[in-house]
Amino acid sequence: MARIDAILWDIDGTLLTGKGIGREATRRSMEQVFGTSTGIDTHHFGGKTDYKTLALLLEPAGYDESAVGEKMPAFAQAMAANMRALTATYDVVALPGAMNTLNALLRRENLLHGLVTGNVAPAAPVKLQAAGYDPAVFTFGAFGDESVHREDLPPAAITRASELAGRSIAPEHVLIIGDTLMDITAARASGVKVCAVATGYNTRDELAAAEPDYLINDMAEFNGVVQID
Repeated sequence: MARIDAILWDIDGTLLTGKGIGREATRRSMEQVFGTSTGIDTHHFGGKTDYKTLALLLEPAGYDESAVGEKMPAFAQAMAANMRALTATYDVVALPGAMNTLNALLRRENLLHGLVTGNVAPAAPVKLQAAGYDPAVFTFGAFGDESVHREDLPPAAITRASELAGRSIAPEHVLIIGDTLMDITAARASGVKVCAVATGYNTRDELAAAEPDYLINDMAEFNGVVQID
């Protein structure tokens, strides 16, 4: 049984599926802020931060990471607005077992819940709410507009969790739940535990090869596999 003080949740492929809403919101936001969305149709989002996605797609247009960063606040706000508008036409749904598992974990005392997601901060609550979640239960986090590198996000989130708790939270007492190989890589780089769930970007076999601490088919299996002290 593992002592866990904080859980860091991924969003897409872990808590919910957006059925393409993220790609379309990114397309519209890129065109509004950067004047181009070239490459968006074939881009693989899985595990990347939105900052990384923009850096890759906009490099041929002459944008380096610094130039992308200068416009990131405007892009983040555009993403939230476009995501909000698109929820009327896209079916954003919670993944199997995710809502019930989250609600059960929320009943545990002294367990903090935060987000570590590739989504930009203003768009994350819009997407969560569209799938039926209360964004307010995630009391801290680190987001896709903060860094090109996914592995930068867990340390930032742990620092914020510690500030919220009023005490230092050790990485070994933190659990990431995510659906991609990048979630596992980021967890390993940060010294935190990781539960991989095969409801998103990478297959179960791909996730298993990366040797996460825990591996489940969907969130309905979580409580039977991950024993939290």
